[in-house]
Amino acid sequence: MNSEKLLYEGKAKSVFQGEKDDEVIIKFRDDMTAGDGARKESMGQKGYLNSILCAKIFEIIEEGGVKTQLIELNEPCVMTAMKLDVIPIEVIVRNIATGSIIRKFPFEDKTPFNPPLVQMDFKDDEFHDPMLNDDIAKALGIATQEELDKLRELALKVNEIMKKMFKDIGIILVDFKIEFGKDKDGNIILGDEISPDSCRLWDSETLDMLDKELFRQGKDDEVIDAYEEVFNRLVSDEDKAKFSIQ
Repeated sequence: MNSEKLLYEGKAKSVFQGEKDDEVIIKFRDDMTAGDGARKESMGQKGYLNSILCAKIFEIIEEGGVKTQLIELNEPCVMTAMKLDVIPIEVIVRNIATGSIIRKFPFEDKTPFNPPLVQMDFKDDEFHDPMLNDDIAKALGIATQEELDKLRELALKVNEIMKKMFKDIGIILVDFKIEFGKDKDGNIILGDEISPDSCRLWDSETLDMLDKELFRQGKDDEVIDAYEEVFNRLVSDEDKAKFSIQ
């Protein structure tokens, strides 16, 4: 990877031009941020864990019928992916009320949502990712009604796939954030990352947190242990070999 080919540097990943015009190389870094990047730390092994977890989760989602941008996990922290025209919408699916939703609305903490609640936010740090409705999204010109409906449909399908995946390893999928983009043919594809950075995960028995919320709460010394717990439950030795992990 050459610095001249750097396309984008986010809070925790760097995106480089791939060898093919329609491919990118995504490098997962150890950076951990909170508060729109106001707080930033380096967490050893985070990029390693998240890259393998993301590849595994994307593979399971693909098996469930939702196309992702994953092409190959080249090595830990380095992923080849389909180049997408990113849709600037964060799609959040909530199965249980907690976090920001109970600070903004009169939901009781830990109340299940049935059906799941789908929330869309405008992805823009300058405006602090405000919540969208369909009319605002269309007025901004970032998505058509058909595209918004498709985002909801795909997000709910991803939710069903991941709820089962995590339930099978003793974890509750509380909520998660995903992003989508369009490929060269205009198809909507799941992109970015799914990992403990972007999901709220609780142990099924203890309700212990196994995600980035630990960092947000200042429990820095517990973060990597939690990520490793998810990693060890989800990624088998066979999977490690499949992803060329030694």
